[in-house]
Amino acid sequence: MTVMSRGCALFMRSRELGFTLERFAISWRLSMEALQTCGEMQVLANTHLTSVRTKIADLKRIEHVLSSTVRNAPATTYPSVPVIDALTEVA
Repeated sequence: MTVMSRGCALFMRSRELGFTLERFAISWRLSMEALQTCGEMQVLANTHLTSVRTKIADLKRIEHVLSSTVRNAPATTYPSVPVIDALTEVA
């Protein structure tokens, strides 16, 4: 695999997994260094894992609100919008 194709593959996979452009750049830099350090990649992976877990918790909260809204009040008018409330709630 050429350096260019490896970089493209890493970029595409990073984006699919939700890595930011900054995190991709760090991964790319580490992959190009002669002495790659597992420790640096571990820090990067742990940071991303925390972000993913936060997103999952947010999605679960939204799923709960949507499910409840669809199940219990299909035609009810709310003083607030539950989905918006769930999105703007600070964890």
